[in-house]
Amino acid sequence: MLLDALRPTATGLDQLPAWFLRLAAPVIYQPLTRLFNLSISTGTVPRQWKQAIIRPVPKTPAPTKHADFRPISVNPVLTRLMERTVVNRFLYPAFLDPPTTLSFQDQFGFRPTGSTTAALVYTLHTITSLLNTNPFVTVIALDFSKAFDTVRHSSLLHKLAQLDIPGNVYNWLLDFLLGHFHCTEYNGRSLHSGKSLPVLYRAPPSVRLCTSSRQLTYTQSLLAIYCPSMPTTHTLLFQPVTPTPEQ
Repeated sequence: MLLDALRPTATGLDQLPAWFLRLAAPVIYQPLTRLFNLSISTGTVPRQWKQAIIRPVPKTPAPTKHADFRPISVNPVLTRLMERTVVNRFLYPAFLDPPTTLSFQDQFGFRPTGSTTAALVYTLHTITSLLNTNPFVTVIALDFSKAFDTVRHSSLLHKLAQLDIPGNVYNWLLDFLLGHFHCTEYNGRSLHSGKSLPVLYRAPPSVRLCTSSRQLTYTQSLLAIYCPSMPTTHTLLFQPVTPTPEQ
């Protein structure tokens, strides 16, 4: 089912393209299913699935400096399939009934039912409601630069441990966060002489797991709403929509 639904996407260091996995699905689905189940049950992630390619993508038509590029990290297609499975089967259900120590009520980014549109509607409703009983409302918007590049794995794991997930899944997430390596590639040429460098701080780059795990630790943008009658400042957490190449 997962292989049949694969769409065209970037190929990782394992050189297994999505079209090949989709074409070979009738032959390889059984060993892949066994591999996925074994990975989750033992809480281990194959080393090859932790190696990524970072490709600088220009943010401007004529880039002249490093800041004009956006680093896009590409994991193997099988890694992304495995992440999607873990997120949909274990993390998203746990987010629906979080413990009292974790609250996602005011967070709209990186949630299965959240969106930038929902954040805007909620913000507009909150402000207009407050203006009915207050002379003014103050809105402060903040944007954190490089927020996802400094995710502390210890903080992330501490919060993941509070979710209602099986122990082997937590061990899988722990193993997934450790031992990641990357190499930078530009114009088809490796910038590290073919060697992979360790990833020490940031959350792993593949889309599915990052979008879920990040919601437990950081968000890129914060909106604070204040008015005279409010005892505390009301905050909303969300992730702005920025176009990125298909991964």
